[in-house]
Amino acid sequence: MIPYVRKIEFEYGRCDQVSPLIRRVIANNPGPFTYTGTGTYIVGRGEVAVIDPGPELPEHYAALRAATAGEKVTAIVVTHHHMDHSPLSAALQADTGAAIYGCAVKSHAADDSGVRTEAPGDLSFRPDVSLCGGGGRIAGPGWTLEAIATPGHTSNHICYALLEENAAFTGDHIMGWSTTVITPPDGDMTDYMQSLARIRDRDFDTLWPTHGPPVREPRPFIDAYIAHRRQREAQILGALAAGPTRIGDMVPGLYADVDPGLWPAAGRSVLGHLIDLVRRGRALSDGPPGPDSLFRLP
Repeated sequence: MIPYVRKIEFEYGRCDQVSPLIRRVIANNPGPFTYTGTGTYIVGRGEVAVIDPGPELPEHYAALRAATAGEKVTAIVVTHHHMDHSPLSAALQADTGAAIYGCAVKSHAADDSGVRTEAPGDLSFRPDVSLCGGGGRIAGPGWTLEAIATPGHTSNHICYALLEENAAFTGDHIMGWSTTVITPPDGDMTDYMQSLARIRDRDFDTLWPTHGPPVREPRPFIDAYIAHRRQREAQILGALAAGPTRIGDMVPGLYADVDPGLWPAAGRSVLGHLIDLVRRGRALSDGPPGPDSLFRLP
């Protein structure tokens, strides 16, 4: 069972000092995919980095500018291109001249299922400095950020280590309040599981998700995240053991305790698992794995 972390003390628009080097301002965009809203982080003092500026909400932008008044924004850092993370980058750059760091949107076919499982993508996102491969560093007085490539939630997702505090900003890769959404074609379960292990094995002291409170015991928390995914995988293989079947037939049994209105979204997650299982030879499909494919055991 995942030890979710859901309690967070905040007020919309207020800038809170949450660690010696980190301040946080939460946008007023709560919802089923954003929890209490987008948490924008400000790193350093005097010359600062702004991580995940957030959605195009004038009041949130005003709060960020107020929080950094008298300081120089030297870096705009983005974990990925979803509309609750990257859009304010453009306005912030126009006002400050700071470079935008991140990974450009990868070339993937659009999800034409009509099922909304996440905030839509900001397809105009274009960072000035590409950090797709990980390892790149962004530095200011007393702070250093290291990019860690963590594809999975999206193909261009990046986490950022704050070396001076042995902490990481995890975007939507790891969220304390919920599991993250993995939706093909841009989401990829194989990549996601590898990326989870990559962050776990860094042994950070604290994880700072864009949505929700910090995770203070990262290794056992991530182990529980991984165990949850493996349990779901085992349930899918159990459903296939009864004979060839399709995702639409599996979901009601796999998600019997979930509101049926969420079953279409759950089906996208099952598809992510099945694509991974087919790649690993644990399942077979009657063609390229898709939402209407017939799946069976080898």
